[in-house]
Amino acid sequence: MILPIGPIHPSLKEPLRLKLKTKGEKVLEAEIDYGYVHRGIEKIMEGKPWQKCIYLAERVCGICSYEHTQTFAETLEKISDVRAPLRAQFLRVITNELDRIQSHYLANSTFFKAIEHETLFMYMLSQREHIMDAIELLTGNRVNMGWNVIGGVRMDVKEIHLKQILEKLEAVEKNHDRYVGIFENGPIVGLRSKKVGRMTKEEALKGRAVGPIGRASGLKHDLREKHHTYCENLEFKPIWRKKGDNFARTMNRFNEIPQSIDLIRQAIENLPEGNIRSDVEIKSGYGEWRNEAPRGEVLYMVETNGNLIKQISIRTPSIMNIDSCAKYMLKDVATVTDAVATYATADPCIACAERVAILDMDKGYDTYKLL
Repeated sequence: MILPIGPIHPSLKEPLRLKLKTKGEKVLEAEIDYGYVHRGIEKIMEGKPWQKCIYLAERVCGICSYEHTQTFAETLEKISDVRAPLRAQFLRVITNELDRIQSHYLANSTFFKAIEHETLFMYMLSQREHIMDAIELLTGNRVNMGWNVIGGVRMDVKEIHLKQILEKLEAVEKNHDRYVGIFENGPIVGLRSKKVGRMTKEEALKGRAVGPIGRASGLKHDLREKHHTYCENLEFKPIWRKKGDNFARTMNRFNEIPQSIDLIRQAIENLPEGNIRSDVEIKSGYGEWRNEAPRGEVLYMVETNGNLIKQISIRTPSIMNIDSCAKYMLKDVATVTDAVATYATADPCIACAERVAILDMDKGYDTYKLL
């Protein structure tokens, strides 16, 4: 029997069709159909100045909106052979990690909602609200921050705001371990998460899973290790697990939150004096840049014609993670309800997944072609 879920369904945050092949209650395999929300952002960007394009880049994904503007800016900075001032780089780290924390709390809250643990669902949203307040203190906005520009950031931060941000982080830490303990030690929650939706390391490699999804299956891949600001100025090591099930993916996000808090403290304590923006003359050329968004690797490929964007292609982490979910995590799941919960642990974003791209799952990573 084929059981369709979506494109409009209470369990889905965004529209797509999830087709489950079932035998009784057991899910044998799954297939995902896209095509309901594609907005053609790359095409709209063509021929426009970077000031308009960075505005559009921030709207590729609502939850990872910040990382898109940073990746866009750093791609053009690479083409123009410049770097943002060190103070601006540190401010980008602070904003990036705040965005990662709120995204991880939201992703876990979605999973808890899917398994009907409404107490943890509400706790996660309460924790996230502290971080959203901190983001607003820093950038003036909560979601689309308008923070990055080519060559740095839009405005400086005041000491009083840094102090308030640290206070918000302390409020998050106060309850974080207790909430993690409720999940980690709860027997009923364990039945819905442990050994459910498993994806092995080999499957994660074949499916090109990235971010917490890949790291929960044993892939020690985190682009922050290679980013110049992190590797030259901050202490950082990727967090990963081996089991590759719903429990591992949820715990990997939980464990990355204290790490992000530590990175923010490092950046605030060592925040250098100086300018927050360099004057940049955008050169004509082609450049690629990758960053670690909350969901995983974001890749921008940009060709410029002076100040104008001649051509741009964006690869977001959701396309790899959702396809890995369909092919591996949902295979042989015991019940349909567990399939819905497993899909939630992939932290899917359909709007950012629908890029102009052709993907051949069976032939692997190198066959990813951009139109």
